[in-house]
Amino acid sequence: MTDSRSTPLTRADYQTLGLAALGGALEIYDFIVFAFFATTLSKLFFPPDMPEWLRLLQTFGIFATGYLARPLGGILMAHFADVLGRKKVFSLTILMMAGPCLLIGLMPTYADIGMLAPLLLLSLRILQGAAVGGEVPSAWSFVAEHAPRGRRGYALGVLQAGLTFGYLLGALTATLLARVFTPQEMLDYGWRIPFLLGGPFGLFGVWLRRWLSETPVFLAMRERQQKQAPYPLLDVLRRHRRALLPATMLTCVLTSAVVVLVVVTPTLLQQRFGMHADRAFALSSVGIVFLNIGCVIAGHVCDRIGQRRSLVLYSLLLPVGIAALYADLIADWGWPGLAYAFAGLCCGIVGVVPSIMVGLFPADVRVSGISFTYNIAYSLWASATPLLLIAAMPKSPWVCAFYCALMALAGLACARGPLRTREPSLDKALYQQV
Repeated sequence: MTDSRSTPLTRADYQTLGLAALGGALEIYDFIVFAFFATTLSKLFFPPDMPEWLRLLQTFGIFATGYLARPLGGILMAHFADVLGRKKVFSLTILMMAGPCLLIGLMPTYADIGMLAPLLLLSLRILQGAAVGGEVPSAWSFVAEHAPRGRRGYALGVLQAGLTFGYLLGALTATLLARVFTPQEMLDYGWRIPFLLGGPFGLFGVWLRRWLSETPVFLAMRERQQKQAPYPLLDVLRRHRRALLPATMLTCVLTSAVVVLVVVTPTLLQQRFGMHADRAFALSSVGIVFLNIGCVIAGHVCDRIGQRRSLVLYSLLLPVGIAALYADLIADWGWPGLAYAFAGLCCGIVGVVPSIMVGLFPADVRVSGISFTYNIAYSLWASATPLLLIAAMPKSPWVCAFYCALMALAGLACARGPLRTREPSLDKALYQQV
């Protein structure tokens, strides 16, 4: 249900939201830039006599391990976010992301050290996965607990736009480098540039988050320490099991939108539809820009019509947008930019899900509850989906649209279920009254 007693965002609220979103964007850039250069990396980190499709598949396998590493790192950092505070985890996650990104840009390739190269690449991706596992749940909780009453949807929509802006930074970087350097120059040295940029980006993100203040909800909890769960995850598993299934399903829906629009389609544009890399990355950038806009619109819609109705609306829009994109590509109608923009807007489910997730768990276990469900579901879904879709694409070019239709059914199933969410802005008063 909507809340007619919503409170406008103040200048301080916008400052907190902007700093959180920008820091998250820089961290997501460090994580996702690997996907945009998967085709180039597959040629550099695996034997040259290996079939191209197998090299690409193994490269995406290494990319997927970053997702598989999310649960362990995310659950560990979520524990400290619930016990020690949301803000402290923020700086740690950026440092854990930026260091490996910088090292990838400096490391030797298969031609230099043989099979040790992909093994080192795998190790660095595992560290990055652990870092991003702690970033997203902490960011959602941090922003939701700062947001005024009745504005959490908009605030989280803006945050999601900031996080997806990291995807845009990666896409724009890839587009620029593809136009500046020849394919051979990219193989020789150009591929290192986006990873070397990740180090300074990360340090800048840490500096930005120095100016953030701890959430009023956590400060209120700290004043009543006896009410905090000593082991938040155990408390989630014992007392909040009913929230686990909808949180997991919603994560799968969100993941599907991101993976199809941002990760898989740019690669398929080159591999399946024969586009040059710079055009594929440029189209991807258009899609991400409108995904950013779609997240903000979706967050506002959540505040206006409620989380449940918004979930129904954007679950239905998800397959419509992806089907329109692939219809244009398959039929060669000549409007791929417009189709990608429409698909980005229709993926507003990315901005709806966080607003629901933060209300599924109480404040004292919120980050742990989100992290447990989000990271496990995201890691399994995001690691398997690119491999399955790329492998299935030769059988049907509509496979991405069919997949999103199935995910839409999952979103609708959640909307029909007992979806009970709390208002994070009321948690401070709740803990002060106890």
